[in-house]
Amino acid sequence: MDPISNMLTHMRNASKIKHKFTLVPFCKINLAILKVLKKEGYITDYVVQSLNYQKKIKVFLRYNGWWIKKSTFIILKRISKPGQRVFINYKDLYKKYSTLKYNQGIAIISTSMGIMSNLKAITFKKGGEILCYIE
Repeated sequence: MDPISNMLTHMRNASKIKHKFTLVPFCKINLAILKVLKKEGYITDYVVQSLNYQKKIKVFLRYNGWWIKKSTFIILKRISKPGQRVFINYKDLYKKYSTLKYNQGIAIISTSMGIMSNLKAITFKKGGEILCYIE
C-alpha cells in the first residue's frame, strides 16, 4: 500500500465534504510532505496522535471564505508511484509542468537534501523524484 497516495486521498475526500480535519496514517514521508504543505499555506496544522497503539496524524484543513468554504487546493495528484518512478532535473521542471511557471500550484520533490517544494528545489538547484502535485 502506498502511504502517500493514501494520505492524499484522505485529504481530498475530507476537503470535498468540508471536514475541519482528517486522520491519516503516520509515516515519516507523510510528515515531511505535511510540513511542506503547512509552510506553503495549504493546510492549517498537523498533530501526531497515538490512537489504540497506532500513530496517526491529525491534519487540519484550510478553507477560503467565511460563508461558502472553498478548499485551498483543487487538485491533489500523485505523480511518482511505486510502480513507476518519475525523476526530473530542476531545469526541466517548468517545461514539463507549465502551471508551476505561473505560481498556480506546487510540486513536492524528494531531493538529496530532503523533501521540499519546487520553489526551494530550484533555488538550491536540486532535482529529484516528483512525489505529488498540488494546485
